[in-house]
Amino acid sequence: MTRIAAASLAGTAIEFYDFFVYGTAAALVLGPLFFPTFSPLAGTLAAFGTFGVGFLSRPIGSVIFGHIGDRYGRRPVLFASLLLTGAATVAVGFVPAYASIGVAAPVLLLVLRFLQGLGLGGEWGGAVLLTAEHAPERRRGLWASFPQIGPSVGFLLANGVMVVLSAVLTDAQFRSWGWRVPFWAAGVLALAGLLLRTSLSETPQFKKLAETGLRARVPLIDVVRGQWRLVLLTAGALAIGYAVFYAVTTWSLAYATEQLGVDRTTMLACIMAAVAVQGAATPFTAMLGDRYGRRPMCLLGCAAAALWMFPMVALLQTAEPLLMFAGFLGALLAFITMFSVVAAYLPELYEPRVRCTGAAVGYNLGGVVGGALTPIVATTVARGDGPPWGVAVYLTAIALLSLGCFALLPETLPAAARTGTAEPPEAVPA
Repeated sequence: MTRIAAASLAGTAIEFYDFFVYGTAAALVLGPLFFPTFSPLAGTLAAFGTFGVGFLSRPIGSVIFGHIGDRYGRRPVLFASLLLTGAATVAVGFVPAYASIGVAAPVLLLVLRFLQGLGLGGEWGGAVLLTAEHAPERRRGLWASFPQIGPSVGFLLANGVMVVLSAVLTDAQFRSWGWRVPFWAAGVLALAGLLLRTSLSETPQFKKLAETGLRARVPLIDVVRGQWRLVLLTAGALAIGYAVFYAVTTWSLAYATEQLGVDRTTMLACIMAAVAVQGAATPFTAMLGDRYGRRPMCLLGCAAAALWMFPMVALLQTAEPLLMFAGFLGALLAFITMFSVVAAYLPELYEPRVRCTGAAVGYNLGGVVGGALTPIVATTVARGDGPPWGVAVYLTAIALLSLGCFALLPETLPAAARTGTAEPPEAVPA
């Protein structure tokens, strides 16, 4: 389990590094470089629009790679998704700016961002299922949480590189070529991730399905016919997690540097410190999910997010580093209270024969609702001189939507597992 969890964590960290480095670049430099004819606000919105394309393609990637995972195994998904995301990310670093090739520059950016999203749409399902289906029932939440630490590590890697480059380069150098370095580094990370995953074995759950001939012929059709309501509920339930995370890590970065005049390096440091604490807290909140259930933790996280959005915006508006850090930390702890347990929760909700497709599609549709729209909506409603209360209203509304969706979902952790009397089963419960 340690080897499997480590490989899954490393892979998700690398893939989310690829995804996040684009978000940071969109907040800092992509607008002026690729949309120079736009006003500063319109350029930022356009850059966030290309950022959102990656979320729109993630459900498509989850369908494609989910089919592979349910038909041919979880293991092949891990290699194909990492290769696609890594190649697309490296290519972004070589796209010339608008001044060199005109409108072809933002078009290429859109295409490569779309490919990034396709790869990431498959990564989550493969990594989480590989860990969850190997794990014993009483500790499934803990073990499955390790891939969920990957986004935090990936974010810290991506922004750590950005912080170093911002510190050692002049603003002109950073805007000219420095922002490209993190994209080029993705190639080295992708190769390392592929090497780590070569020793992984297929899950016992899939082997059993293959031996008994119970694999779904077309998993997506089975999911749409029999579990469409579950997919919509999980997408709505997870929307607030994406909304909170990208409001903190992407929108607030652009807002504070452009509207509040906060130094770019200072802002990145505040966000990174909050994400580091979130990552460290992930396995501990997951263990609470093994003890008290998945659904209670998700309901608690949604409620905390709904209560914290106005304080977070108020603390951000102060432009004081420690106060902004406190605002971000509260939001991210609410986020991880939910997302640390969903890696075990979602696979348990879906039938084993369509689990890779159903869980991944639900997870990534939540990203469209919460992740793709949040930076765009937040940037739009945050115009003006006063505090951006519209952002707090928007995030609180999504939190309440997610709270309602989680309330309609069942608990999946058996009572016996919570008391420690259950034996680890061969299969994850349907």
